[in-house]
Amino acid sequence: MNTNMDAINKKVEQESGFVKKLFSGIEEVIVGQRYLLERLLIGIMANGHILVESVPGLAKTLSISTLAKLINAKFHRLQFTPDLLPSDIIGTLMYNPKDGAFVTKKGPIFANIILADEINRAPAKVQSALLEAMQERQVTIGEESFKLDEPFLVMATQNPIEQEGTYNLPEAQIDRFMLKVNITYPKKDEELKILQRMAETDKKIDVSPVVQPAEIIKARVVVNEVYLDEKLQRYIVDIVYATRKPADYNLKDIVLFLRYGASPRASIGLALAAKAYAFINGRGYVTPQDIKDIAPDILRHRILLSYEAEAQGRTQDEIVARLLEEVKVP
Repeated sequence: MNTNMDAINKKVEQESGFVKKLFSGIEEVIVGQRYLLERLLIGIMANGHILVESVPGLAKTLSISTLAKLINAKFHRLQFTPDLLPSDIIGTLMYNPKDGAFVTKKGPIFANIILADEINRAPAKVQSALLEAMQERQVTIGEESFKLDEPFLVMATQNPIEQEGTYNLPEAQIDRFMLKVNITYPKKDEELKILQRMAETDKKIDVSPVVQPAEIIKARVVVNEVYLDEKLQRYIVDIVYATRKPADYNLKDIVLFLRYGASPRASIGLALAAKAYAFINGRGYVTPQDIKDIAPDILRHRILLSYEAEAQGRTQDEIVARLLEEVKVP
């Protein structure tokens, strides 16, 4: 086992060298937001999608576009609006009068990194059009299916304040997001640095690639090899199962607050994200703390609160915190 662990650690050390370069490159443009940047990188390395909830102006677009430049990936920003059509995203068949045939015109979904800005402003048909791309990594135009390029990451954003003209995301689609990230305002000293760096007209910062998409795909193989002990696998299952049967884990005080618990997709996502988190921290093994650090991002959007919880002002994060306090660490 020690020999295997040494081999895995060596692989991780070799393949994760670009991680520091990525963070350095992003930090030349973005002040703070380490939490968001780590989760973006976890999403790419674990082959998952990210839902970001925050007020406007917190550098979400700048963060994801900068990351795309650093990994030399094709990037598209999609502004979701109530009048958006599925064909505006995936593409459509166009009639060519010269030869009387239909030609496929691919949409902006054909990119490595997609920013779905204000995703909750688009109607259900558009949400479902995005669903196939997120889950199957392919889209269907007419009767033909097209594979999307790898790596493929969707980062969707939604504004928690302005709700007029918005649609609730379908539960099936919410569950497809591996992580849900809540971003808060920067600290006072960070905002001063932002002001000093960005308070110029036509401010531009050149960003050069530090890694290629093929290297990301290669590194994912090593992420899969990161060691996750069976005891920690059981710990992950216990955490997720406690969202469904809290009374079995001495959590009777939150039974009335939970309407539905997390799906098995949460267990898979937590295992993969924990491995990716260990990888970007230069380790070939997962620790209990890795799981605790990632669990809120995996679970907060997969837990449905009851009316009692909403009436008492309880939040998903509070429920997850109680779970992590009570579920025994191996």
